[in-house]
Amino acid sequence: MQTTQLRSDSELIQAFIKGDEKALEAIVYRYKDKIYTSIYMLVKDKYMAEDLFQDAFLKMIRTIREGRYSEQGKFLPWAMRVAHNLCMDHFRKIRQQTPVTLPDGQDITSLLGMMEPGASQKMETRQVNESVRQLIEKLPEEQREVIVMRMYGDLSFKEISDITSVSINTALGRMRYALINLRRMIEDKQLVLR
Repeated sequence: MQTTQLRSDSELIQAFIKGDEKALEAIVYRYKDKIYTSIYMLVKDKYMAEDLFQDAFLKMIRTIREGRYSEQGKFLPWAMRVAHNLCMDHFRKIRQQTPVTLPDGQDITSLLGMMEPGASQKMETRQVNESVRQLIEKLPEEQREVIVMRMYGDLSFKEISDITSVSINTALGRMRYALINLRRMIEDKQLVLR
């Protein structure tokens, strides 16, 4: 018998449907960091992210148990869509935009290719990162969302388009406009990014 960690997502889901609770634990463990972090990056509240993360997995479990999960692709994009939809529902309830940071407090700008230089430039880097984070917060929600999913979630534009229920061209366009808007805001504020 194959160990749980070596089984594919599809095999784990089938095993869970047949009553193997360890299979569920394995799939949760496999994707918990990516899903939790993507939720946290959207809601920027540790406790809310934990609640939404639990709600997302409860919804996934219910969907699988009720036989409504269809194996149309990978598990992760589907799970990210469930989590994303719960976040959007949350935003609709509170009607508030949120900043974008990682659970460890690290700024998303570090994911945009900004490597921290030597110790002598740490303060400058922190200031630049904070400035860019504030700029990302000013992006329209749809653009910020694509940057988060692409840069942190490492999702393809196909996966992003599926999760956000838009065409690939729309997802690409949102990323393009997000980058254009960021560049424009950086130029307007005369930030120097190294």
